[in-house]
Amino acid sequence: MLSDIADMRFVRVLAPALAALLLATACQTVAQSKPAATPSASSSASASPSATPSATPADKSVFVIVLENTSYQLALRQPYIASLATQYAVATNYSQVGSPSLPNYLAMTSGSTWGIRDDSYHKLPATGLGKQLSDAGISWKGYMEGFTGDCFTSPYPYALKHNPFPYYGGVCPTNVVPTTDLASDLTGTTPQLSWITPGMCNDGHDCGVARSDRWLAQFVPQITSSTAWKQGGVLFIVWDESGSAGGRVALLVITPSLRGQLTMPLNHYSLEATIADRLGVPRLGLAKDATSLQPLLEAAPAQSPSSG
Repeated sequence: MLSDIADMRFVRVLAPALAALLLATACQTVAQSKPAATPSASSSASASPSATPSATPADKSVFVIVLENTSYQLALRQPYIASLATQYAVATNYSQVGSPSLPNYLAMTSGSTWGIRDDSYHKLPATGLGKQLSDAGISWKGYMEGFTGDCFTSPYPYALKHNPFPYYGGVCPTNVVPTTDLASDLTGTTPQLSWITPGMCNDGHDCGVARSDRWLAQFVPQITSSTAWKQGGVLFIVWDESGSAGGRVALLVITPSLRGQLTMPLNHYSLEATIADRLGVPRLGLAKDATSLQPLLEAAPAQSPSSG
């Protein structure tokens, strides 16, 4: 009996302390889960993450190559590009979202053009895909041809307007490296996102799409022969804008699990959505409502999606 009385007194003393502790813990959890404030910049959409991130584990490599100023029809007339479209998958109804180059690169990496309609430098809020991946502990690199160590002063053929990462927060991320680093990374530790930007000639901007086609023929096999690509990786090859009326550009989806024509409407926000879903982070900005290719990528191997 005395033991029971003592136990009851102990519970009465301990209960208020436990209640206070549970209340404090709940408040702390709510505070930590509150989304960051929306950036106050002129924008067609907020670049804040969507509320429901994908549950896909971030364990598969994504490669992205961005090329320049080529319409869908002209790109598919090139021999190597045409061979990739035949062997793998090609989006036939994919569109740019702005003009000139810069707004499209920003759309691919933040889900917003930020209202920008030029190629000048604009310091944006510290957001974007690169920062998002870094904060989540997901490895990534931006491989830039001609990069000599500084995002703002590297010489031609590098172009700042084709490197979206230093626009977010106004600093040059240490993740930005020369394209020459990719070869050793493919045989060693390959980042989960490899963003690849050729120089102003090889991307087709100054030297035309035939030059891009030859460059791809030398570069793409390095990726498709790597362990990172073979073990569930995917390579996206996309053009920033068409350079002609209509804004239709090609998106090549290079993965063994997908073949044929992707006929559904897609754009650069769709690419951001697909990358985010693939790596298991929230989509940014307008990408949260865009069509993602992730369900197709996760579907049965070697399917033919030509029906759209």
